[in-house]
Amino acid sequence: MPKKDIHTENILILDFGSQYTQLIARRIRENKVYCEIHPYNMSLADIKSFKPKGIILSGGPSSVYDEGAPMIDKELFKLRVPILGICYGMQLMTKLLGGEVQSSNKREYGSAKIKVKDSTTLLKGFVKKREHEVWMSHGDKVEALPKGFHTLAVSKNSPFAAVAHENKRQYGVQFHPEVVHTKNGEVMIENFVFDICGCNPAWTMKSFIDMEIKKVRELVKGQKVICALSGGVDSSVVAVLLSKAIGDQLTCIFVNNGVLRKNEAEKVVSLFSDNLNLNLDYVDAEKIFLKKLEGVTDPEKKRKVIGNEFIYLFEREAKKMKGVKFLAQGTLYPDVIESVSFKGPSAMIKSHHNVGGLPEKMNLKLIEPLRELFKDEVRALGRELGMPDEIINRQPFPGPGLAIRIIGEVTKERLDVLRDCDEIVLQEIKRAKLYNKIWQSFAVLLPIKTVGVMGDERTYENVVALRAVNSLDGMTADVVKLPYSILMKISNRVINEVRGVNRVVYDISSKPPGTIEWE
Repeated sequence: MPKKDIHTENILILDFGSQYTQLIARRIRENKVYCEIHPYNMSLADIKSFKPKGIILSGGPSSVYDEGAPMIDKELFKLRVPILGICYGMQLMTKLLGGEVQSSNKREYGSAKIKVKDSTTLLKGFVKKREHEVWMSHGDKVEALPKGFHTLAVSKNSPFAAVAHENKRQYGVQFHPEVVHTKNGEVMIENFVFDICGCNPAWTMKSFIDMEIKKVRELVKGQKVICALSGGVDSSVVAVLLSKAIGDQLTCIFVNNGVLRKNEAEKVVSLFSDNLNLNLDYVDAEKIFLKKLEGVTDPEKKRKVIGNEFIYLFEREAKKMKGVKFLAQGTLYPDVIESVSFKGPSAMIKSHHNVGGLPEKMNLKLIEPLRELFKDEVRALGRELGMPDEIINRQPFPGPGLAIRIIGEVTKERLDVLRDCDEIVLQEIKRAKLYNKIWQSFAVLLPIKTVGVMGDERTYENVVALRAVNSLDGMTADVVKLPYSILMKISNRVINEVRGVNRVVYDISSKPPGTIEWE
């Protein structure tokens, strides 16, 4: 069911499984217009109750002729609401409205050029008869348009790269305007959202705060809430937001799970209990978690072990307090996208400890106010709440902590080695004034040893990998081209200062095909 909230202007995105669906939402929200992503099989009744000012049909990996291909109710096109079909969405719209779609002998994938023939509506601002760079990702293509549609743009392999039925305000593009590889793709989205759908840029973090405070108060009433606090950006923003909403009804539980960074537990306790004056319950569970992780080498099992133990400890702590019914945590939209797989939306990449690690039966009801936000939106929310820069500008740190930055078994000895390496990485990145310019920078302890020479003696010790990437939301990431001077400084310090390491390497993989974390 769609959410019932105070938004009066909504764009609805129906997801057919594209890896880029969340980027559509990002582009719309960047323009201060609220939108939600729902599965393609959302009922027509729910779509009507959502009252969208516009509907976007996402791309997807299927062919419209596949057995069991994702379909929508044809009645959707009679709602008199502007519709934009992207890639698969365009092909599906064409087929349902009487046009012709055929499997192409020539797939069009990657960078391509379109030539604009009509720049009055969707492509307003694009120069006619000039080629524009776009990003294609399709096998099928439209061969004949439905009645009333005309061509807006063509490409070398697609005679209908962009089309429109102006009277019905129905549009289709064979490429992906939401990705950065489509030059000025954001202009197309702005044209659709503002000019065609008539939306106003009214959705801000201030309006989000007002909405969430109202929702939390209505949900919680006089009952108590515990918040899973890690000290990272997400859980910290949740804690401050809920404190603003329900005050002393909130108790933050900070669990030292033994896989935190160097001196992190002490820093978190000081910051939140002393400086921000939040009710804080500190649980030292280092020995418990390390015992549970003994012999565990599979990354998915590590995540689930840590997630399950978190919930168990929260429930144990909650029993000590009367009236606790809710658990709040800092789950973000990318966590959900990467953790949930069902027919239509994007295939699962990994389980996030907040999502995949939760047990099937849990005595506490979840509150996840950031569940549909991206990381940059959470930072903006933190600023709106007046939180200190040292929290909101902190680089993302995974919930399973250093456990997934140690490839293989997690032990106290290996954790101590990685903590010292990680501390050096952060010190040098900050010293070079790059910390706030990099999405994530960290060290990974590998499960191999190599031969080295130290002090004229042969050594056989650990290898550490350095990782530094830039990203907007964690869904894709590019390698940071760190200067050799910084890499050399980090390498020299790690090898000289951390006992047990004799080799340092730099990871130059992007996401995709790799992921940001190694596990």
